[in-house]
Amino acid sequence: MSLKIVILLLGVSGLIGIIFGYFLRWALTFGKQGSADLKIKQMIMNAQEKYKNIISKAEDKSNQILEQTKKEKKEQEKELKKTEERLIKKENFLDGRQIEISSETKKIEEKIEKVKQIKENIEKLKEKEEKSLEKIAQLSKEGARNQLMETIEKNYEEDLSVRLQKLEQNGEEKLERKAQDILITAIHRMGNSVSSDVLSTTVNIPSDDIKGKIIGKEGKNIRAFEKESGTEVIVDDTPGAITISSFDPIRRQIAKVALENLIIDGRIQPARIEEFIEKAKEEINKTIKKRGEQAVYECGILNLDPRIISILGRLHFRTSYGQNVLQHSIEMCHIAGMLAEELGVDVATAKTGALLHDIGKAVDHEIQGTHVEIGKRILQKFGANKKIIQAMQSHHEEYPYETLESVIVQIADSISGSRPGARRDNVENYLKRLKELEDITNSFEGIDKVYAVQAGREIRVLVTPEEVSDLEAKKLARNIALKIEKELKYPGEIKVNVIRESRMIEYAR
Repeated sequence: MSLKIVILLLGVSGLIGIIFGYFLRWALTFGKQGSADLKIKQMIMNAQEKYKNIISKAEDKSNQILEQTKKEKKEQEKELKKTEERLIKKENFLDGRQIEISSETKKIEEKIEKVKQIKENIEKLKEKEEKSLEKIAQLSKEGARNQLMETIEKNYEEDLSVRLQKLEQNGEEKLERKAQDILITAIHRMGNSVSSDVLSTTVNIPSDDIKGKIIGKEGKNIRAFEKESGTEVIVDDTPGAITISSFDPIRRQIAKVALENLIIDGRIQPARIEEFIEKAKEEINKTIKKRGEQAVYECGILNLDPRIISILGRLHFRTSYGQNVLQHSIEMCHIAGMLAEELGVDVATAKTGALLHDIGKAVDHEIQGTHVEIGKRILQKFGANKKIIQAMQSHHEEYPYETLESVIVQIADSISGSRPGARRDNVENYLKRLKELEDITNSFEGIDKVYAVQAGREIRVLVTPEEVSDLEAKKLARNIALKIEKELKYPGEIKVNVIRESRMIEYAR
C-alpha cells in the first residue's frame, strides 16, 4: 500500500515539475520577447530621428540650390537682355549700312553704264575713222600695218639689226653668265665618271663542250631553259660564249645568272634548270630591292613607298644609249639638288623628281605608253606627292612646266645625258638624226648650204645674201631653232648658226 502511495506521489510530483518547467519556460520566453520589442522600438525611434535630420538637411540644401539657381537665372536673364540689346543695335547699324551700300552700288552701276556707253561711242568713232582712212588710203588696217612694217624694215634695217643684236647680247650675256655659274658649280661638285655601261647578254663558258650539254639530247635542255626563263638562247660558232636574247632586261639577267650557275654545277637537265631559274629569280629580286634601297639612301630621300623603291631598283638592269638608267637617275638627283639649292627652291622635291623621272622605263616593255606617262601613273597609284609628279613629268616636255622644280629636273637630265662619253649611239641612228637635222633646215627658203657639225650639237646654215637680208637671217635662225625643237628629240641643245656673207669682187686691169 505504501509503495503505491510512493509511486503516486512520485507521478504527481513529476507532473507538477513538468507544469512548473513549462510555465518557467513561458515566463523566460515572454521576458525575452519584451526585451526584443523594446530594442525594435528604440531602433525605430532612432531611425525616425535620423530620417528627420536627413530630411531637414536635404530641405536646407535644396533651398540653397534653389536660391543659387534663382540668382544664376537672374544673371543669365540680364546677360541675355544685354546681348539682345547689342544685337538689336547691330541689326539697326547693318540695316543702315545696307541702305548706304545699296545706294553706293546703284551709283556705281550708273557710272559703269555711262563708262560703257562712252566706250561704245569711242569704239564707234574709232571704227568710223579707220574705215574713212581705209577708204582714203585704199588699204585695209592689216595691209597698212604690213606695209608700214615693211617700209620701216627696209629703211631702218641696219638700225633694227644693230639694236636687236645689242639687246640680245646684253641680255644673253647676263643670263648666260648667271646660268653658267650655277651649272659649272653643279657639274664641278658632281664630277662622277661618265663611262658608258652596257649590260652584257653573253655568258662565258669554260669550253665549247658545255654547248652540247646546254642544248641537250634533241634540244631538250635548251627548250626547257627558254621556256622557263622566257628568253632565247643563241648557241653558235662563237668560241667560249653563249648569247641570251630577250626584250626584258630582268628576264635576260635571270637567265644569265641561272645559266652561269648551271654551268658551275655541271648537271644540266630540265628539273635542275627549273630549280636554278627559281633561285636566280629570288637572287635578282633581292638585288632589285637592295639596289633601290641603296639609291634612296645615297640620295637621302625619305618616306617613299617600298613598292616605288622596288620598281626603282629594276632600273639597275636598264640602259639608255649605253648609260645605266639607275646610275643616271642618281647622278641627276645630286645635280638637281645642287641646282635647287643655288636657286633657293624645294631641294627635296627636285631631288625626288629627278630620281624618279625615268621610273616608267622599268616596266615600259610590259605596259603600253611612254615611260613618262607610265611613271606618272605609278607614282599616282602609290600615293606620291603631287609636287614630285609635277617635277618629273616635264623632263621630255610632254607636259608643261608647272613648277621651277620641273625645269630643274629637265636641266639635270640634259647635263647628265649630254656630258661627253655619257651615252653611246649606233652609227645608223646617229646618221639618221644628222640627216633629219639637215632636212629640217633645208626646208626654209634662201638657204645655200647646210652642215651639221660637232656630232649634231651645231647646225651651220649658209644663206644666199641676195635673197636673205641681215634682219631676215636673224628671223631665219629663230624659225629654224623653233622647228628643230618641235620636230626632233635630242639631249642637250643644238646651236643654230646662220651665216650671211657678202663678197664684192672687182678687177683692176
